[in-house]
Amino acid sequence: MAFAGRRDVPEPPDFGILKRLARDQLIYLLEQQHEVDKLYKVESRPALSASDQFCFLVRPRIRTMRYIADIINADKMSGRTRKYKIIFSPQKFYACEMVLEEEGVFGDVTCDEWSFYLLPLDEDIISMELPEFFRDYFLEGDHRWINSVARALQLLNSLYGPFSKAYGIGRCAKMSYELWRDLEEESEGEGQGRKPEIGNIFLMDRDTDYVTALCSQVVYEGLVDDTFRIKCGSVDFGPDVTSSDKSIKVLLNAQDKVFSQIRNEHFSSVFGFLSQKSRNLQAQYDRRRGMDIKQMKNFVSQELKGLKQEHRLLSLHIGACESIMKKKTKQDFQEMMKAEHSLLEGFDIRESTSFIEEHIDRQVSPIESLRLMCLLSITENGLNPKDYRSLKTQYLQSYGPEHLLTFHNLKRIGLLTEQSAGDTLTAMESKVSRLVTDRAAGKITDAFNSLARKSNFRAISKKLGLIPRVDGEYDLKMPRDMAYVFSGAYVPLSCKIIEQVLERRGWLGLEEVVRLLNGNEFAVSDSTVEDNPAWDYQRIILAVFLGGCTFSEIAALRFLGKERGFKFIFLTTAITNSSRMMEAMIEAKA
Repeated sequence: MAFAGRRDVPEPPDFGILKRLARDQLIYLLEQQHEVDKLYKVESRPALSASDQFCFLVRPRIRTMRYIADIINADKMSGRTRKYKIIFSPQKFYACEMVLEEEGVFGDVTCDEWSFYLLPLDEDIISMELPEFFRDYFLEGDHRWINSVARALQLLNSLYGPFSKAYGIGRCAKMSYELWRDLEEESEGEGQGRKPEIGNIFLMDRDTDYVTALCSQVVYEGLVDDTFRIKCGSVDFGPDVTSSDKSIKVLLNAQDKVFSQIRNEHFSSVFGFLSQKSRNLQAQYDRRRGMDIKQMKNFVSQELKGLKQEHRLLSLHIGACESIMKKKTKQDFQEMMKAEHSLLEGFDIRESTSFIEEHIDRQVSPIESLRLMCLLSITENGLNPKDYRSLKTQYLQSYGPEHLLTFHNLKRIGLLTEQSAGDTLTAMESKVSRLVTDRAAGKITDAFNSLARKSNFRAISKKLGLIPRVDGEYDLKMPRDMAYVFSGAYVPLSCKIIEQVLERRGWLGLEEVVRLLNGNEFAVSDSTVEDNPAWDYQRIILAVFLGGCTFSEIAALRFLGKERGFKFIFLTTAITNSSRMMEAMIEAKA
């Protein structure tokens, strides 16, 4: 797969077929099979309906089963008789049936499945919308969703494959791949002989790269997600954005002409773009002044509606930027970024630790404090015992003893751990770094690292060149590599791995990196598919993130695609960010 000189990006497959398939299945399931005529959202308050049949379309979640059981038991107590049908999507789990049995309603319901695995959010993003995957697999060790992943891959392979090459790293990635291949063998290769639309697939576990997910996002789409929470490809902008007393739900995808141009940009470039866009829009409106009646008629019929829509979207995105700026200013965002960059680079660790302690003491945010502690732990291969005890004690005093379970969860998943004696010489490095400049401290740090056992992140970072070395300021408006998504401080590890494996067409030469990442890598070619790197479909890569993918990673790989002539399609169990990861560790399992 040659990289040099290729700039043209192939067209992605049309995922409209996935939407039509899901829509037609749902219409058939609800209207024809179960005669559903009214829809309600499953939520905490009881459903009010005079219907003699209830049909619940739900994810297989225990708390949802209890909600349904409460409705059925309430009907029983009031003497009301109905039929109850539960449709599980994407599949039914035995644990859900057990809850219904415990609640005494299993005999009152009939169950069905709707095999809905994939939700296209945009022209290059497909989500399984399984946010619980991260906690269930990586914390609880629950493998139940692997079957859903394998069946989703089977569906994509049948529609857009067969894929000529499959790469991956991580235990979950390997299990999902193997189960998918087993399913393909059982179906006797239904897609064989068809012209592929996607050439390569790359599967990656979230725990291969926690660091990227823990970093503050600074591309526009990532900041919108961190600030307002993007859900299923849409966001609710409140009164602070709309400059009115109403909230507006906005779909964020390539159809939004303003958003599509700024979504992957570093936030520092966005205001300038929106300002120029506003002037251009005003100039188009001003053209009306010199028009005759015929020209005005054409303008109104052909252009005015589009200009008004663009003006509305422009106002919303300007409002969103202003709201983000206000919130980040309150949070000492610049100081936080400085501390993060120090942790990534391995400089001034003691000062960064002090910043985290101050953050905890000021009770700025329990989620942000946890995130910074986890970032410190992973970049330093665990906290030294004294710092671990001190930070844990301060956190519990500031935010409450109920977080003892949170620390247990973080330790178990590997996000916040204690070092064993002699792991690093961080304290000594910090003392030295206070006496010399950052550039000189970097050389001294490298010397100390040769004496002490290196942390995995440090070793991987050095091996793959994750920390760019640039003279002067990094140009965020004209970025030269994927590091721009973190202000030029760090190239996302997950994206760098994908870049290196595609460049090498396998893992050859990356043995040391694989060892540091705990292995479970694979590279498999499909002998039934003719392999020619020059063909367009060979430059379309399906990047599969198991446990969640961030908008920063999506932006970085889009940049790589433009630079190298690839088109990346993203399949993720859910869109994630640092807050969602921390919340998954705090929440009680339900």
